[in-house]
Amino acid sequence: MNGVKQFKEAIDRQLNRFATFTVDVIYGRRKGRAAFIWGSCLLGLSLLYRLIVYLRRQLYRSRILRAQHLGCLVVVVGNLTVGGTGKTPVVEKLARTLHSKGRKVAILSRGYKSKKEPLVKKWLRMISHQPPAPPRVVSDGKTVFFDSEVAGDEPYMLARNLPGVVVVTDKDRVKAGLYAIRKFGVDTLILDDGFQYFQLQDHLQLLLIDKTNPFGNGQLLPRGILREPAKQMKRASYVFLTKSEDGPSDELIETLKQHRKEREWIECSHRPRYLQAVFGDAHEPLEWLKGKRVGALSGIAVPESFEQFLHDYGASEVVPFRFLDHHRFTGQELRDIMGTIRSEGLEALVTTEKDAVRISPDFDPGLPFFFLRVEIKLLYGANSFEEAVRRICFPRQAADADRWVSGQTRTPFPAQRDLN
Repeated sequence: MNGVKQFKEAIDRQLNRFATFTVDVIYGRRKGRAAFIWGSCLLGLSLLYRLIVYLRRQLYRSRILRAQHLGCLVVVVGNLTVGGTGKTPVVEKLARTLHSKGRKVAILSRGYKSKKEPLVKKWLRMISHQPPAPPRVVSDGKTVFFDSEVAGDEPYMLARNLPGVVVVTDKDRVKAGLYAIRKFGVDTLILDDGFQYFQLQDHLQLLLIDKTNPFGNGQLLPRGILREPAKQMKRASYVFLTKSEDGPSDELIETLKQHRKEREWIECSHRPRYLQAVFGDAHEPLEWLKGKRVGALSGIAVPESFEQFLHDYGASEVVPFRFLDHHRFTGQELRDIMGTIRSEGLEALVTTEKDAVRISPDFDPGLPFFFLRVEIKLLYGANSFEEAVRRICFPRQAADADRWVSGQTRTPFPAQRDLN
């Protein structure tokens, strides 16, 4: 039995190495002949993917496939790229603000990397003609029912941080939305990571673009990080430029003006607030990092920005422990990290909040172990996040306020998704 387990772990390690190599090729971190050959193969697949994306959009544009209306406010938060834009803190802030304004909010998530229904159970249901499994309720607004392994990293994080907000996961977001409306009486649905989900008719689309790496190498998946061409940003009701501490580049501004014309955008940054203990309630101010040699444990798409935070707040040395996005750490990997910590003489280990939910409670690195608690700060385009939400989700109230203040009206946001 141990031999089978060791064989499986060896296979998993090889697959992880290959996946890491592929990610490094996509992000331009690997050079050489092997990277060039594999990159060329991925480029061929990207051309096929581009065709599929175009045909799918045309089917919805021509109404051969139709989006379903659910009769309530539907707000989409999504990306043009895979990973790395800091979407979860924006979804959290949006949901919390809407809830504070009296809306009954449910977040609909695909539940990426969550535990799936066993295949045998699914087959038995199909054979016996039983109805499909209902959506998974991660939180009813009062109780969190599942951990990150079952619910998925982001849904669990959102459920834990958002009392009063319902969190539901299902690959079919139409089914999940109907269930949330019937079961919990919600009047606002936030579709997490849904900019490419055309099956559900939305009212507003909030598109997040990472200012530091807006479109990667400009290629679509799998050779690049784009899910669809950059020009499709024109569909968005509003664009949030994340990680905008230094403002957008001239090239990015020209791209925005080219595809969005008169529409506005909001610049925001992800600002660490404090260091929170991974296990327990203890926390420390960011200044605690000053002069310390720390390890940076991450399983995210773009670890460089997280590691730079630690440098910016005074860490004298940062030793990275990088894994693939959404990676679930094994016991052996954590033991290897502890060995490196001891050999390097590190003083602390810091991870991201998204990674912290995937750490086994049995893991004890033998030194202070924190995650960075991050918040959204608006830099340009609105005086506060609350004002942005008012303008985006309550445009009639915002227009009345503007008329009262200045006697002028503001152009309303597009009411529905434009697939042109």
